[in-house]
Amino acid sequence: MVKDENEHSEKTRAKQGCRADSTEPYKIGVSTPFDFGAKNLTPYGGLFPVATMLEKLGFQKLVEETLTIHRIPRVMTIYQFLLGMVLAIYVGFSRLNHLRFIAQDPLLVGILKVKELPPQCTFWRFLTSLPLTVAPQLLKLQRLLRERIWETANVQLPSITLDTDTTVHTLYGRQMGGRTSYNPKNKGKKSYQPILTFMAETREYMGGELRNGDRPTGKQIARHLEGVFAAVPRCVRKIYARADAGFYCWEAVEAYEKQNVSFLITASKTLRLREELEKARWKASPKTDAEAQCEFQYQPEGWGKAYRFIALRYEKKDEAPKEQYQLMETADYIYRVFVTNMKEEIELLVWVYDQRAGAENLIKEANNDAGLAAHPSRQWAANCVHFQLAMLAYNLNCWLMLFQREEKTKVEDLQHTTLAVARLRFLFLAAKIWRHAGRVGISYSDQYAERGLFQRLMDRLRKIASSPEKFQPVLATALQL
Repeated sequence: MVKDENEHSEKTRAKQGCRADSTEPYKIGVSTPFDFGAKNLTPYGGLFPVATMLEKLGFQKLVEETLTIHRIPRVMTIYQFLLGMVLAIYVGFSRLNHLRFIAQDPLLVGILKVKELPPQCTFWRFLTSLPLTVAPQLLKLQRLLRERIWETANVQLPSITLDTDTTVHTLYGRQMGGRTSYNPKNKGKKSYQPILTFMAETREYMGGELRNGDRPTGKQIARHLEGVFAAVPRCVRKIYARADAGFYCWEAVEAYEKQNVSFLITASKTLRLREELEKARWKASPKTDAEAQCEFQYQPEGWGKAYRFIALRYEKKDEAPKEQYQLMETADYIYRVFVTNMKEEIELLVWVYDQRAGAENLIKEANNDAGLAAHPSRQWAANCVHFQLAMLAYNLNCWLMLFQREEKTKVEDLQHTTLAVARLRFLFLAAKIWRHAGRVGISYSDQYAERGLFQRLMDRLRKIASSPEKFQPVLATALQL
């Protein structure tokens, strides 16, 4: 008797059961009851990694050793005041009158180890009591933190690129130092013009200062650059620098030369330089967006020696070039001119300079997301200190991204997550603070989409350990070019 069966019978499949915790969907409607009885809930669960990083890196001890503040507040310590303002800016509350919205947040006050934040007037009095010398001390604090973060995050960049630029903060009050000067969007209004320098590879803020609305002088530019060079980590052996026409002066070039920096600066429009352009030998420029290019040696008036100048030439048309830089204009042509001490080909140097556009986005991020333009006081010293606190909050995001990177990521693949996006992905996390048997813990939602990245970040931060000489790396692969 022959059985009519398939030669390869299928295996009996296991029953696909439902999740044990799956129930009917929550039906929320207009009649859904609500109350305010839940306790110890926070919408800023992502502050926990920030606090962990600062604690493991010895931030409190650095603050106490670096800052010299003689006035001792009674409500909180100096460290608690500064950390509270920095974390508030990191969360998104850049103005002191916004602190009331997070005054009783259980995670924030738990990090600061207080029951609740004092009122706005107490923060304002503390900020206005700080002397002007605290602002450069905060820069030194960031330099010391950067050294420790590069050691623990295993960042070993042999060369870096520094982008220096200015921005305009229109003033709507009577702040000290306001000047009626260059302000294209709000002509005739007083403003500040701070200087900032960023590292192109990691997008870190390297140095800067709040300035009045006048154009910076050559000595002020040189002093700023010297401070930036002092903040460069020790592992860096070569520095490249890019700047616009606002930094076209002998003092800036001299500062670059003293540190053996390879620089590329946009040249300002002068009569002598225009004459050099007209008599230069031009040739076709097929690898750029210009019709012609040239290079020549030229020594501007007051400069110590001649330097290499490179230029691009565009024929005048009805429409200007799409990319608007500092352009020189004659009857027939429009020029882009740069001064440099580098020997590479013209098209390569122009491409390198065009990458500087990323610095504009970083300044915009600092202004809009870190609250850099939210000057809290009429007093100059208070605004200068708040400027550095805002940039410290900006740097916290950049430093967390160094710990968050994949092991084998190269610099060219390192993606920058803006502060606004980082808040949405990693900061605004609903969490519950609980206490049991003398222990305090934090519970997050099991539906958090980035829980894997969050867990990996916390594992790395908790592995940070210092030795008598230096901090040990928690990532096996070094971040290099």
